[in-house]
Formats: sequence, C-alpha cells, structure tokens
Amino acid sequence: MSIKNIYITLAFISFQSIAFSQSCLWTLKGRITDESTAEPLEFATVFITELQRGDAADENGNFAIKNICPGNYHLQISHIGCEGQQLYIKMLRDTLLQIALHHHTEILNEVSIHGTHEQSTVQTLQSISKDDILKNASKNLSDILEKLSGVSVLKNGSGISKPIINGMYGNRITILNNGLVQAGQQWGNDHAPEIDPFLSDHISVIKGCASLAYGGNGLGSIVMIENSPIEEDPHLHGLVNYVYQSNGRGHTFNAKMQQFNDQLSWKIAGTLKKSGDTHAPDYYLSNTGKNEWNLGVQVHKKFSPEWSTDLQASSFNTNIGILRGSHIGNVTDLEQALTREEPFYTTDQFTYHIQAPRQEVNHELIKIENKWQKNDRLIFQFNYGGQLNNRKEYDVRRGDRSTIPALSLKQFSHFFEALMHKEYSHENHLKSGIQFNITTNKNNPGTGTLPLIPDYISARTGSYLILEGLNNKINYEAGVRMDYNHLYAPTISRTYPRTIEKYTHDFFNINLAGGAKYNISEDFKIALNTGYVVRSPEINELYSNGLHQGVSGIEEGNPDLKKEKSFKTILSNELKVNTKFYLQAQLYYQHIRDYIYLKPEKELRLTVRGAFPVYTYNQTNANLSGLDLQASYEPSNHLKWIVKYSYLNGRDSKNQQGLIYMPANTVSNQIQYDFTEGKVFKNTNISFTYKNVFRQNNIDLSQDFLPPPDGYSLANLELNTNINSRVKCTISVENLFNTRYRDYLDRLRYFADEIGRNVGIRLAYSF
Repeated sequence: MSIKNIYITLAFISFQSIAFSQSCLWTLKGRITDESTAEPLEFATVFITELQRGDAADENGNFAIKNICPGNYHLQISHIGCEGQQLYIKMLRDTLLQIALHHHTEILNEVSIHGTHEQSTVQTLQSISKDDILKNASKNLSDILEKLSGVSVLKNGSGISKPIINGMYGNRITILNNGLVQAGQQWGNDHAPEIDPFLSDHISVIKGCASLAYGGNGLGSIVMIENSPIEEDPHLHGLVNYVYQSNGRGHTFNAKMQQFNDQLSWKIAGTLKKSGDTHAPDYYLSNTGKNEWNLGVQVHKKFSPEWSTDLQASSFNTNIGILRGSHIGNVTDLEQALTREEPFYTTDQFTYHIQAPRQEVNHELIKIENKWQKNDRLIFQFNYGGQLNNRKEYDVRRGDRSTIPALSLKQFSHFFEALMHKEYSHENHLKSGIQFNITTNKNNPGTGTLPLIPDYISARTGSYLILEGLNNKINYEAGVRMDYNHLYAPTISRTYPRTIEKYTHDFFNINLAGGAKYNISEDFKIALNTGYVVRSPEINELYSNGLHQGVSGIEEGNPDLKKEKSFKTILSNELKVNTKFYLQAQLYYQHIRDYIYLKPEKELRLTVRGAFPVYTYNQTNANLSGLDLQASYEPSNHLKWIVKYSYLNGRDSKNQQGLIYMPANTVSNQIQYDFTEGKVFKNTNISFTYKNVFRQNNIDLSQDFLPPPDGYSLANLELNTNINSRVKCTISVENLFNTRYRDYLDRLRYFADEIGRNVGIRLAYSF
C-alpha cells in the first residue's frame, strides 16, 4: 500500500486462531518516526475515524489501540509540527504499522521514496510538502521552489518566472513532469514552465549531476513534479481548496478527487485562477492580470500481478498580461522609462482586464507508462509521452491589430523509451534505458511579422546506464549517457533581399557522472558528486532574430555557437548534533567551457513596433562556485528556528568579470511556534520569516543597461490551523512592511518596482 509523502511498512501478525476471527479482540500497534531523522515522534496521535477513538505515542513513538473488530478503517495520523496524514487499512488480525511523518521538511532527504523502489541515493534532494503545495496553490511552480535553499527565480514581472538552481536556469535545468521532460517554448526568460503545481503531489529538487536517466539538455540539477500512486482506498476521497490574494485581488479554486478500484483506479484534479493588476507599494502595475484554467487526470489499471498501466494527462491554459509600461514607442521615451520612479501608462484604478502586451499559452500532455515486473528484482517499463504547446504573444500594434498575435508557435513533441531496473541484491541496482524524442516547431501564419524563432525539427536519440550500490558504509553510483541530436532549421535571412537559408546541426554528446556517500555514523554523513555534462545550443540561442515581446527586448542568435562543456563537483555534509540541532551544507564548483549567455548590447533600437533594448547570444568560459547552508534548531517541541544561506560567485574567466543574471547572496531566518493540540483546532502554528537579499556586486555598469539595484529585506507572517482534521485554514502576509524594492533577477526591474504587501487567505476541505 502506498500513501502520498509517507513511508509505511505494513506487516500483519496473527496471534489468535481462526475461531476468534469475528471477535473484537484485535490490536493495532505501531511506531511513528520522523522521516528525515528516524527519531521517534513522542505524543503523535493515531485516531480511527470509524471508531472515534485512538491513542498517543509514548516517548519511543509506540502506540496501541485494542479491542478492534475485523473491518476496514481510516486512520488519522498527526503530530505537532507535522503534516497530517491519512491511511486506509483492512484489519483482519492483529496489525503492526511502521509510520514515518514529515516533521523536518526543511532537511534534505537521502532516500528517494517516489520511484519504483525505495532506496538510498548519493544525490540529496529537498522536497516541497503536499501541504505547502496546497497553501501556495495560487502561485506558479518557480515561486514555490524559491522557498528551497539554493533556488532563486528569474522573473519577468509578477506573473512569469522560472527557477534558477546554483546559477543554472532555462534549458540547463531539467524539469520532469511525472517522469517526462517538460517540452514547450521554454527557451525564453519569459517562458515559465507550463505546469500547475496543484496537479502534483510531490515537488523535489535534486542538486547534482543526476540527469543521466533523462533526455533533457540540462547541466545537472533536476526539478521533479510527481503524482503519487492512487491510494488503495475503495472510498471516494477528495479535496477542495480556495485561496484569495489581496494584491491583484486574486482568486484560486482547486479541486481533487480519487478512488481506488481493483478494475480501474482514477484521480482527477483541476484549477481555476483569476487575478487583476498587482500593486507596487506606490502605484498599480497596469496590465499584470492573469487567468488560468488547468485539468489533470490519472488512471491506473492492473492487468495482472506482473503487468500494470498508468495513464496521465493534463491541460494547462493561461492568459497573462505583461506590464504595459515595458513597451515604449520611441527611443527618447525608452531612455526616460529606464530611469523613471513610476512606469509609463500607470493608472490609479484596479482592473481585471488584460490587454496587449499579453501571452496566451496552451500545453497538453499525455503519458502512458507500461510496467512489467517479472519478479521482485527485475522491472521493465515501456513509456510514451506526447506534448502539444501552443503559444501566442500579442503586442501593442497600430490599426487595431493588437488582437492579431505577433508571435504564434505550435510545437509537437513525441517521446518513446524502454527502461530496465535490475536489482542484483538489496544494495546493488542497475538502471538502463534507450530513448527517442522528436520535436517539430512551426510558426503559424497570419502574424504579419517575421518570426522570432524559425520553424525547426529536432530528433534526439539517447541511452544510459547507471549503477547504484552500497559497500559497508559507502553508498555509490556511477553512470554514462550518450545522446545524438539532429537539428534542421529553415530560417529567413537577416539581410535583404529576404531568402530562405537552411541549416542542419548534428551533435553527439557523452555525459558522465559518479558519486559516493560515506556514512561515518548515523549522525554524520559526507557525500561527493561529480559529473561531466555536454549541452547543445538551443534553437533560440542559434537563430533568434527579432522582438522578444515577453521580455521587451530584441534578441539575436548566433548560428556559430559551440556546445557547452561542463564539469561540476558537489560536496555535501549532513550533521545531526543532537535531536534538537541539524546542519546541512553543500559546496559546489562548476566550470563551463563555451558558456552561452544573453548579453545586453547597450543599444536601444527603434522599430515599427516601438523602441527596445538589444541583446545578443555570446559565449565565454565560466566558473561558478557556491555554498548552500541550512540549519534547524528545535529548543522545545513547540519552537523551531530555521536558517538558510546561499552564496554564489559566477565569473566570466575569459573577460575577467562577473556573469550576468546570477542570483545575489541571500540569508533567511524563520521562527515557527506550534501550539498545543486542542479539541477543535489541530496542528496550529505561526511562523515569521525574514529574508535578506544582498546587492549583486559582481556586475559592473558596462555589462547592463542599469546598475544592479540595492539589496532588500522582506518579512512574511503565516498562521496555519486544522479544524477537526477536515478543514485547513491559512492566513499569510507577504512583504509585511510593504517594502519598496527591485530585484536584480527581474527583467522588468528596468521599468517598475516589485509588488507590495500581499495578504492571503486559504481554506481547504478534505473528504
């Protein structure tokens, strides 16, 4: 039996004869521990809903509920400071449970629990809990990930963002949507991943060279968005979630239902979002509204004990406005806009209306996973994934032409793979696979403009081999991946007269990775991961030519770009000083030869569509070094202090200067107080977070249109409570002191401040 975000070992032990099988003599026993530390959770409670009684765990985490009749029961499991869990069991005899709860969600995990097998790994990962996903259901994926240590966000205003992990972003980050590499128009800084976090059950970040098993083009880190297997509960269960945001007057409504059946199990989830103009501390950010509607379906069919099929499908749809003050009509006004305190076209009235400039995006995904488990040690999988991405971008155009998209792209992606997972012993595993992916991208006619990105066809073939094992106190893994990528792009010439120029590229890449973790003791572990990864240039880096509307800039590609060659090493330490204090640190160094970056050219160019800054794609050699540090101290069962610090230094070693678009150093402190459990209000806590973002001092004035903005500090406050385990309530205040600031990683910082104070109210009901 599996349950979201919880590891459960269920063992049945018979103590009575069959003659007493109908008597209410059975006992439910178990032990409850912290998933991250394996420490017992004293005073954790187990409550049987049907019997309306339960028990609290002792100092060793043990509990016992006696005099239970045979039958089916729902268990409510809770503990102060933990995310509550539910479990469905069939009581046929005395039963023993081993339960692990999320108590230290801030601590990096060393065990992967969402894959085919539960196993130790030398790759450390940090996860977003299911409850945190629900609390932040009004936000996009990147803004949720920003809560994790070492993760920053590259933004394009308040509505569009993509994650930065250890200085890497865009196609250098592999995003896995239920095991399928997300395929879309992700080549731009304004193209956020088309993923609704609410449709998933787990969101994790793996920092390291762990992408060998996936067909992405990344340089190491992975974002995993996963659904849990459908719980083996024959009853209909669901969740309704509503979030209101004061800044933008945003409404988010989510719903999810699921039911297990021996014939066919299913889960369905959906989201509706609507928000209007957001507000900086001193003025409205005009035309920053957003509408979104999403749907996800999961179906499981078990044909035999060996063969099962899972189908997952989703539809993501959004209409999002771009700050009106970022699109300027002439060079003189653009020069003024770069230095104005308040952007052009700012009004003093709130509206939900979205007009040009804006974006419409539709993303459809389907994945069919066929798993054949020959025995306990050998598993084969045969998977297909299909994705369709439609993107339309609308500019402010003359003659009532703003309703005609200036950019209209349609992308089809088909993915096939065959995988094998062989377990030679409990400690040693072999994973291998072969994959094929074909992508076609086409510009739809009728825009009346030259395409920013040409039509193209990309065909990728890859195979990999990964060995994982345990030798005494050392976990190890090593792997190799080979990829061949064929890219065909018919482009329109940049000079007159316009002609069609056809380009073909063939890239052959070999990637290597390895790592080891030495378990010095249960309280101290050290791990080393290293890898050599090659990344081929993407279509936008090669052939961009024109106005990139979403970032309000003209971008020009370079067809002569070479492959990026990256060597990365990560040293991780995990130290448990005692049951109260935990410390984890990651040191990393990455050298990238022929690093591709978007360079501001200090040119403001006037076009028939307005005046815009110019950017070109260039290459250099880059060195990135950094530290991610986090500590957790729990002086009592009710009080917890969490501190996170991220340091990154990105250098252009060829030109002896800093790399642009690198996150500034940050430090955050969070204090959380958990209240004593009451009869009505459960798992009540209040937390205060204070985050300092320092000024990016590695960039000089010659590298950008404006110098980096000053550093800033933000305070957030959050109150959570559960009402009788069915209703969850959250009240939050972001940017508590309504601080006025601009973020270096926001492409619209040239024109406007970030949003001000934002009060959120969330109600969720589960059944």
